[in-house]
Amino acid sequence: MRKKKGKIRYAILGLLFFATTINYIDRQVIGILKPYIETDLGWSEFDYGLIVTAFQVAYAAGLLVTGVILDRFGTRLGYAIAIAVWSIAGMLHAAARSAIGFATARFFLGLGESANFPAAIKTVAEWFPQNERAHATGWFNSGSTIGAIAAPVIVTGITVTMGWQWAFIITGALGFIWIICWLIYYFPPSKHPRLSAEEHDYILHDTIVNDKTDNVKWKDLFRYRQTYALCSTRFISDWVWWFFLFWTPDFLHKMHGINIKEAILPLIVIYGVASFGGIGGGWISSFLINKGRSVDYARKAAILISALVVLPIMIVPQVKSLWLTVALIAIGCAGHCGWAANMFTLISDIYPKKAVGSMTGLAGFAAAAGGALSASFVGYILDTTGSYFLIFAIASTVYMANWLIIKIFIPEIKPIT
Repeated sequence: MRKKKGKIRYAILGLLFFATTINYIDRQVIGILKPYIETDLGWSEFDYGLIVTAFQVAYAAGLLVTGVILDRFGTRLGYAIAIAVWSIAGMLHAAARSAIGFATARFFLGLGESANFPAAIKTVAEWFPQNERAHATGWFNSGSTIGAIAAPVIVTGITVTMGWQWAFIITGALGFIWIICWLIYYFPPSKHPRLSAEEHDYILHDTIVNDKTDNVKWKDLFRYRQTYALCSTRFISDWVWWFFLFWTPDFLHKMHGINIKEAILPLIVIYGVASFGGIGGGWISSFLINKGRSVDYARKAAILISALVVLPIMIVPQVKSLWLTVALIAIGCAGHCGWAANMFTLISDIYPKKAVGSMTGLAGFAAAAGGALSASFVGYILDTTGSYFLIFAIASTVYMANWLIIKIFIPEIKPIT
């Protein structure tokens, strides 16, 4: 079937991109403002650890339930409620005056933000045919890297001119602007008033109806080995992205002697390249499908290419050049984002649309659990060895392990029966 231009689809994709960008801006505000708030309110490191933990616990727990809620009530209402929750929680940080107050606000921020990826992936599954989903996922997921780049600029500018409280208020308010646009413009394909019959048919042309699986429930997900394969891959790999996100500034400071201001340009380069990596990784599998390759071949090929791209980061601790280090980390982040675009899409390849939110949440919980455990692991390794060598060595190889898990435990990527 001939590809349609799909202005409505790509407008919706733009909304997903901006939601993900806002998501990452809101979650990073407190880290950027930590020095200001420590001075103002007298935080200890233990206080900050409590605040961060509150977010991580809520985010992981939320992933177990938000997907189910989205599958039951739909993305139009569910996504809007989620962003309202995290936007209000983000703004309430401005009123907090104690570690407990910040931890409470942080908990509800994590709870609301946990719905972003299940909602976005479910929306892509609803609005894009199979041959376009990985590419669309790469585009909206690039909002995470754009948010990582934009947050320091936006938050620092607001804080310097208006104070740290206003940084929480203004960034939190961005979500309400998004909600208005979402509720005006977004409807499911079957109910969208401006969607032509021709484009509706194109979106659904490769949808397989299966009465046995279309009403799959959350507990039923555990009947399928694909569930365990996807959750295990997310558990052992997602921590690498969080490592890059939270430890790269420290690594560049300790290994190359650059300060926070000097790190801004290297970080922009790293996350900018990562953004293109996610788009490119999604494009590869979509390109292969459009060229007549099977979904199984296209997704696994893209995942393998992404895994190979990450391998060179194992030499990063031995590199003396700052910009070669930046280039290697940037390429590694790009490989991760290409991997993520295809891993997210596997869920909609395998599970019925009514279960996509639930399965995304379950896999996200596994990823969050792995991320929480890895933070302690990374800290222990650094305290024990004083070296990043083992961490980069493990990070460079887990994606190849992921490819093998997918290859062995999901012999063919196809809808469950």
